[in-house]
Amino acid sequence: MNMYSLKTKMPKCLYTGLVFILTAASLWVWPPASDAAQTAVVRVHDRVEIDGDEVLLGQIAVIEGNDARWIQQLKEIVIGRAPLPGKTRQYDQRYLEMRLKQHHVDLSTVVLEVPQNVEVARSSVIIEEHELKRVVSDFILRNVSQDNKTVRIKEIRVPQSVILPKGRIAYQVVAPRSGQLMGKCSIAVDLSVNGQPHKKVWATATIEILGPVVVTRKPLGRHKPITEDDIELQTMDLSDLPVDVLTDPGVVLGKRARRAIGAQTPLRADLIELPPLVKRGDLVVIVAEANGLKITTRGQVKKRGRLGELIPVINMDSKKILYARVIDSNTVKVDF
Repeated sequence: MNMYSLKTKMPKCLYTGLVFILTAASLWVWPPASDAAQTAVVRVHDRVEIDGDEVLLGQIAVIEGNDARWIQQLKEIVIGRAPLPGKTRQYDQRYLEMRLKQHHVDLSTVVLEVPQNVEVARSSVIIEEHELKRVVSDFILRNVSQDNKTVRIKEIRVPQSVILPKGRIAYQVVAPRSGQLMGKCSIAVDLSVNGQPHKKVWATATIEILGPVVVTRKPLGRHKPITEDDIELQTMDLSDLPVDVLTDPGVVLGKRARRAIGAQTPLRADLIELPPLVKRGDLVVIVAEANGLKITTRGQVKKRGRLGELIPVINMDSKKILYARVIDSNTVKVDF
């Protein structure tokens, strides 16, 4: 059927539309089949070292092709988790093809050149034993009071070495829960990489703190007043002694033994006491002061009392019981 026959048998509007479609189709050029699909060449290295937590295809291979956007998408495909720092992981062609399929990559558009084994290593930094010891030692020396004392670190035990990822490494040393840096104690070292916590290691330190200790020269009987002839200073390891051991002779002199104490005994606060200045029945002066006005009267002590203690006293004039603070052997003072 020729065009004339179509024209005579069709409505005019349909005939005109058909002529337009046929003319446009004759002018359109379809792209060759070779341009319809892009092909990328992926050349995988046999060994690669990476820094991050994930293995990307672009890290382990050179990817070439004409479509830059598609090439970038291929480079960002995650192959898997990176191995631990200092460790390696292996991949083969079958595994890589599986990962590409999981990311909806048509394998017919990719040329894979893969060695028999692909080894991926995680970069790392080794913190040696001596470095950990130095960090712990510096912390101890900074945080132990050395006033009239000598600090000696006898031993520090740490792991032989610690493997960390590459990055900015920082240390945070944590004191023992007791807060006492003496004797044998456990100290934590928190290691962070690029500001993120990564690993905690424990160090065991044995610390000597040598300082003066007040020691008895000879046996002291119960309630024996302590004089300079009764005591001496000796240098001792404070880590082996109770925390309330006395190091200042001035604190001891003028006091008395609370109980019998043997010779060469380091004195503690609970072994000594102030002698009573007044005892029951003693007559004293009661002093009361307020707003610049001072009143005194006579009193009688009802209970033994030491310097600064609050004791009951009878006002001899009013016969009332007051509570007054011991000032000396003859005076007590009422607090307002």
